[in-house]
Amino acid sequence: MKSCASLLAEHSLPPRHLSVCPVETTRRRVLAVGLIGPGRVGSALLDQLRAAMPRLARDSGLELKLCGVAASKRMWMDCDDAELNGRHGGAQTWRPSDLDAFAAHVAGTDGRHALLIDCSANEDVAARYGQWLAAGMHVVTPNKLAASGPLARWQAIRAACASGARFRYEATVCAGLPVVQTLRDLLDTGDELIAAEGMFSGTLAWLCNRHDGQQPFSALVREAHALGYTEPDPRDDLSGIDVARKLVILAREAGWPLSLEDVTVESLVPPSLAALPREEFMERLDEMDAPMTAKLAQARTESGVLRHVAHLDRHGRATVSLVVLPATHAFAHTRLTDNVVQFSTRRYCDNPLLVQGPGAGPEVTAAGVFADLLRIAESLEARA
Repeated sequence: MKSCASLLAEHSLPPRHLSVCPVETTRRRVLAVGLIGPGRVGSALLDQLRAAMPRLARDSGLELKLCGVAASKRMWMDCDDAELNGRHGGAQTWRPSDLDAFAAHVAGTDGRHALLIDCSANEDVAARYGQWLAAGMHVVTPNKLAASGPLARWQAIRAACASGARFRYEATVCAGLPVVQTLRDLLDTGDELIAAEGMFSGTLAWLCNRHDGQQPFSALVREAHALGYTEPDPRDDLSGIDVARKLVILAREAGWPLSLEDVTVESLVPPSLAALPREEFMERLDEMDAPMTAKLAQARTESGVLRHVAHLDRHGRATVSLVVLPATHAFAHTRLTDNVVQFSTRRYCDNPLLVQGPGAGPEVTAAGVFADLLRIAESLEARA
């Protein structure tokens, strides 16, 4: 086999391409993949996978085999549609969705590496992670319901990984930012988490950055909804529950048995709007304007800025609320949908470690899922 240097000379590649020398056939790996939830994130991920497949096969010896896609009511699989890997439109043949049959098809009967990606926000799907992992299938997800759900289920999921299967969920916190992995690296190298604080919602970050009194707050919420920054029901963001789930995920990653009910959450949604049907809530959004205008006035009186912040201290106390921060605070300088997370640890005590970047949108969330898939693929053994 030719050396990397000679190959680079032949193809006139600059030094930065040293990592992409062709791999030997014996190192080639095949990963069977099934995707659940072809919505905005799932569709973006499919596009990213399809675009990357030739490069990964050529440069990394990794063949991604898309075996099926399952929506809430129907699914299609490569045994019915041979063009599934390259298809961007509708499938030729659909079947009624059956998650057990879908997982069995992706797993196959040949002992291959198999991975399920859950891009849904479905409780029934999350409830199956444990059995899939116990059966040796890897699971990757941006779905927060498992990692922040009932503590007993979370512990069962972690125990199921004893099969050798891996469960990765980086995109559950701050989309594509390496937040969970950064925390994991700190802990694995012997550091100790003292506190975690952050702006965990790209939606609320955008709203806080744009809320300057020039437009009613309700108009900003409608704009964020139209841009796809919010959940289908914006109250899922405005209530702070989604942020609380992310705080629970980080706490559990640090080994603290926190549950959602342990988090003190201040909702931005007035009680009069909390239980309305979504359509009626959207019609009455202007009822949020007066209280949000008052909060903005308070921030300006204190020469500060409004930011939506989650905080976890070393004693496991967790809070989520809209706060006034001094203009010199690190969180005061975020932009657009930026998320920012600050880890105070035994090593990073005087100057906390910050991770910052865009934390909303299907493309960056899909990229976080894709990165998890690749981390799992790196650990796979080649199989004949």
